[in-house]
Amino acid sequence: MNRKLFLTCGTLGLLLPAVFNRAQGGEESRKPNILLIITDQQFADAMSCRIGKKYINTPAMDSLAASGTLYTRAYCANPVCVPSRAAMFTGHYPAETGVLSHVVKELDFHRFPSMGTIFRNAGYRTGYVGKWHVPIPIRELDASGFEFVENIRFNGADPHVVPAVAKFLKQEHDKPFLLAASFNNPHNICEWARGKRGRKLPDGRVGTPPTMDECPPLPPNHQPPKNETDIMTLLRRSYHASRTFPVGAFGEKQWREYIWAYYRMIESVDNRIGELLDLLRQAGQEENTVIVFTSDHGDCHGAHQWNQKTVFYDESARVPLIIAHKGRNCPRVSDRLVNTGVDLFPTLCDYAGIPKPKGLPGLSLKHPDGETLRKYVVCQNQFLQGAEVAGRIPKPTGRMVRSDRFKYCLYSEGERRESLVDMEKDPGETVNQAGNPEFKDALAKHRRFLREFAQRHNDEMALKMLMSVNTRNDQEGKAGDPLRSSDQRLK
Repeated sequence: MNRKLFLTCGTLGLLLPAVFNRAQGGEESRKPNILLIITDQQFADAMSCRIGKKYINTPAMDSLAASGTLYTRAYCANPVCVPSRAAMFTGHYPAETGVLSHVVKELDFHRFPSMGTIFRNAGYRTGYVGKWHVPIPIRELDASGFEFVENIRFNGADPHVVPAVAKFLKQEHDKPFLLAASFNNPHNICEWARGKRGRKLPDGRVGTPPTMDECPPLPPNHQPPKNETDIMTLLRRSYHASRTFPVGAFGEKQWREYIWAYYRMIESVDNRIGELLDLLRQAGQEENTVIVFTSDHGDCHGAHQWNQKTVFYDESARVPLIIAHKGRNCPRVSDRLVNTGVDLFPTLCDYAGIPKPKGLPGLSLKHPDGETLRKYVVCQNQFLQGAEVAGRIPKPTGRMVRSDRFKYCLYSEGERRESLVDMEKDPGETVNQAGNPEFKDALAKHRRFLREFAQRHNDEMALKMLMSVNTRNDQEGKAGDPLRSSDQRLK
């Protein structure tokens, strides 16, 4: 037989390698290894395969995209580190686990068993290297399920990830492995914004910015959206007034230098990912390893005058997701709606031939047509950071519904609590159409989507917010809301 036939796209091409290997007495019956690569705070499109090489070059990430499936509409469960990672490694929504911010107690790992536990119990050797940031004791085997654990740092992890992975791969593997390699960059952009440009950053310097003409331009959606929800206006002012998020005084030069530095940090971590892929080849494990690349959340890098994460804008909530299995799947781009917080776990189980744990709400991505595609995905958040503005520190909660065409957001506070964006015509999220009569039906539809989700997953806060919106619609113009007037509130 012609070996090229085995790599042909389509159902036949996916099945023939297995037939060939079994016929030759190979080890196709052995389950595949899984390498999960995670960056921290990387926006979905911050790769040269998405935006070109003029301002950023990511050959390792691009190589994965060229040999696997790149998902363009993958959203995190919550655009903050701890709740996003907790969702990824338990497979449950933040509102289910109660982990909606960094301020949390340890998770009940008996109620929400970790990915490491499920894979270890199924006969996999399990390893975790790099940034953890999940409220489960990683070094307690019964809690996390990870046997090999090294370099669990909040910052400064990146230089030590590759050597630790090399150590893991050199060990005798008489069974398949699940290995997570978690990098900190480009999270160091937070420190860059706080003025540590000239000093050594935890995961390495990025150099001195060039002239402004050579820096990336401001994003086209740099300005706040029209008809912005008033809680988002207040929160942006709150963040800008905080020493933790000191971008309120940024002009064009500072923002463009920020984006330049952000791209350098992504290139730095891309170099290390390239080293990981080389290690996998040298170990002879490349063709029997499913590689998944993603990030816990994004970074706004100037969109709507925001930096960092927390918010539902795409730059913050949409993340890169690539699944590659050399010789087993054909390169393609998918616009399937994905929630990495709940879909990652069942997807890896599916590749490993492990039954999906009972109660996991996510869908497997292994077979594009194997399960019913979602009409929408839901993202959850809770704002806990910022400075006092207008005599108060807002701590609102929000929910986001992303359907095929629209993005709907609802917040727990404010006069204007809802936003609706036509993502097909307005991908930069520049106009809130929630108050536009032309979008009345779409608004009602997405309220129904959120109610349906909340009832299915016991999201009591979402139901409470929806009830508040209905009450306010019935009593429009009456007093009683704690933020009665955006003009009055923002004075």
